[in-house]
Amino acid sequence: MAIIDLARRTTPAAVAMLAALACLAPAHAELAVRVTLDRKIDGPMAPFFLAIDKGYYKDEGLDVTFDTASASPLDPVKALAAGKSDLAVADINMLIRFRDATASPIKALFTVFDKPAYAIIARRSRGITIPKDLEGKKLGAPLADDAFAQWPIFAKMNGIDSPKVKIENVGLPVREPMLAAGEVDAITGCAFTSYVNLKDHGVPPDDLLVLEMADYGVMVYGDAIMAAPKFVLEKPDAVRGFLRAYVKALKDTVRDPERALDAVLRRADAARKDVELERLRMAIRDNIVTPAVKAAGYGGIDPQRFADAIDQIALAYQFKAKNKAVEAFDPSFLPAAAERRVVDATAR
Repeated sequence: MAIIDLARRTTPAAVAMLAALACLAPAHAELAVRVTLDRKIDGPMAPFFLAIDKGYYKDEGLDVTFDTASASPLDPVKALAAGKSDLAVADINMLIRFRDATASPIKALFTVFDKPAYAIIARRSRGITIPKDLEGKKLGAPLADDAFAQWPIFAKMNGIDSPKVKIENVGLPVREPMLAAGEVDAITGCAFTSYVNLKDHGVPPDDLLVLEMADYGVMVYGDAIMAAPKFVLEKPDAVRGFLRAYVKALKDTVRDPERALDAVLRRADAARKDVELERLRMAIRDNIVTPAVKAAGYGGIDPQRFADAIDQIALAYQFKAKNKAVEAFDPSFLPAAAERRVVDATAR
């Protein structure tokens, strides 16, 4: 019954109380948004959780929850396709292949890593100083790994005779320990994950060689925020709101990584501050605030580079419809250019 109707048959005090309760009631309930991440929580994920702690999602009318993929880097994409998630963070190159293989309409909307963190991490003491030195050596590589998916491109761009490299399929949890123990000479992996893990396993930093694939001719992008087609169609304003909130938190993270990391440490009990802070600073420096991002802002892509990246993917993957691969990225949901501008790229 409306308050104005009650006013005709109740005391002034009761009317005042009802009016106060009406003012306290929220005008709109927050929209629940489910997001799947492609790995366990680590330092470089700080902006996603900082946006919760600072109320940025809430300001957009969103109640955001996160879960993490348990097995394969492709799991977040599959979660979108199955309707189990609204948004996901995953390798855009995995998405490109998935779209081609299944005719899925899922699209990426925002690039998180302008420069991918895919790398070959090697031991200098095994005689490896340049990519060509991998010939005759043993490379530990989880076959489902998104970094290993770029190996054929890396080998082609650097004149590596691939049959001369012994590929050993290893599990993700044992990849770094095997290199630390000398069971393999090099591994494929994520630079800011594997390098820091190996140091933590006692490998001297001066014995570690990180060959970031992007520095050796590989032009692909890395992780991106992508969305379920149904969510995009039905809740476009929520998609835009999520990206606006993320960009605010990303800028805060770049400005003060150490403070932003608290959002991660509150959610990952086993995380060590020194380890995750090093990871976060590496990601900001090497993968997020790149020269291209400084020039054009966070989140977008360069169309020519994207087309060249698709050509490179074709070196390792046989497309059904290569001409449609460029449709994997939709820039129409990006926040305004002024919001995405890099303001303070000096991470402390």
